[in-house]
Amino acid sequence: MPSGLVALLDDVSVIARAAAASLDDVGAAAGKAGAKAAGVVIDDAAVTPSYVTGFTPDRELPVIFRIARGSLRNKLLFLLPIALILSEFLPGAVVPLLMLGGLYLSFEGAEKVMEKLGGDKHGETLDGPVGDVAAFEHQRVAGAVRTDFILSAEIMAIALAEVSGQGLIARAIILAIVGILITIAVYGAVGVIVKMDDIGLHLARRPGAGAMTRRFGRMLVAAMPRVMWLLATVGTAAMLWVGGGILLHGADELGFHHPAALAHGIQHAVQAGVGQGVPGGVAGWLAYAGVSAVVGLVVGTVLAMVVHLFGAMRSGAGD
Repeated sequence: MPSGLVALLDDVSVIARAAAASLDDVGAAAGKAGAKAAGVVIDDAAVTPSYVTGFTPDRELPVIFRIARGSLRNKLLFLLPIALILSEFLPGAVVPLLMLGGLYLSFEGAEKVMEKLGGDKHGETLDGPVGDVAAFEHQRVAGAVRTDFILSAEIMAIALAEVSGQGLIARAIILAIVGILITIAVYGAVGVIVKMDDIGLHLARRPGAGAMTRRFGRMLVAAMPRVMWLLATVGTAAMLWVGGGILLHGADELGFHHPAALAHGIQHAVQAGVGQGVPGGVAGWLAYAGVSAVVGLVVGTVLAMVVHLFGAMRSGAGD
């Protein structure tokens, strides 16, 4: 074989090995970044079912698919380019932009709490008459995609912080992988959750099914209303603790250290009181989440009152 061809094949082999190593590095970095964002992923999975609750069974999966498609669009078409551009040219703008998202989540969560406590409901709900079902479904999907945008921005920001040492192309690939895998995981889980009652009904009525299978199916059907209520409640709480947590972290990054220091002080005190190990870690996390939720609720309630007052003033001026 001519020596030139041997040298060329050797170069190709070296490039192939380097590419394989790079792919391994990208995969490891994507896994690490995804793991760091796991907390927000759980919040995302808890928030989404509340937007699907109340639809007829035949519309549940199509609605989830539309939300998932919007989530992918959020991550890949908007957040990924924005994250890369800001990380290259304006890294200082990331925190203020995330704080705006935290304000929005706090506002949304506080509104839901106010409605649960007997406040006026804003817009159509499935508890009351719905004029145009298709328009209402579009409104629900749009609201879910807006909320997903904020949670996705937090996920992408966490992932970006973990891979900041990588090159631009590697960062883009890692963020895309994280965005796609997290979207599949979140909305796959949501799809299974909202269809559990149908699965239970199928098991309970399946011809030839054993007594244990039918009993398990009936148990699923009976449990799902409580599970969906719990998820809706956790989803509202998640909006508040993620929103408040973003605000605490952002204020700390901008030099206002006292609120975050107080929250972390409460976290460490609770953790120390419970003890070392998993119980102490869980208790400390719950304490910090609780403080974050209180911050989100207070800030969100103020925002909601201002927004509603402004809306009432505009309505009065129009009359």
